[in-house]
Amino acid sequence: MLNISDIKSGKNIVHEKAPYAVLFHEQSKTGRAGSVLRTKLKNLITGAVLEKTFQGADQVEEADISKSKAQYLYQEGDDYTFMDNESYEQFYLSKNVLSTATNYLIEGMEITVLNFNGVPVNIEIPVKVTLKVTDAPPGIKGNTVSTGGKMVTLETGLRVSAPLFVNEGDSIIVNTDKGEYVSRA
Repeated sequence: MLNISDIKSGKNIVHEKAPYAVLFHEQSKTGRAGSVLRTKLKNLITGAVLEKTFQGADQVEEADISKSKAQYLYQEGDDYTFMDNESYEQFYLSKNVLSTATNYLIEGMEITVLNFNGVPVNIEIPVKVTLKVTDAPPGIKGNTVSTGGKMVTLETGLRVSAPLFVNEGDSIIVNTDKGEYVSRA
């Protein structure tokens, strides 16, 4: 069991029998009142985010999250299909659960799967991903005064700001945390 002083960003806890990731935590203490912990929690199964306040004596259970490797296979409607690298079993997760991770998934990509009680509930993608540019407006010579960049479309449909020298067909590295251009691949 975790006390409120043990609940930090990045921890996984069980709340109402479901696994949650702690996205944000802020502990405060005023006068004689007990300590209060304000958190923002993300449900690892549904992707829903909620704000929860814990009081001084509250305790929560740490979620038993194990990690395994899997390969992204394909998308069918709102479901994304993956294959476990060890057992070769296929499973799918919905777009609602994966949220912004879908902007970086390409077929054949290896990802880390988060398992709660042996059942896949969500994924972790690498911090940097290499994607191909499918659409880029031409860079006009001498146009570096205004922005120094242009919006390009990647193979997943994601649009990011990139330097003027990036052209259609180029591969670029994108930071998946911020959704920003990093460098050429």
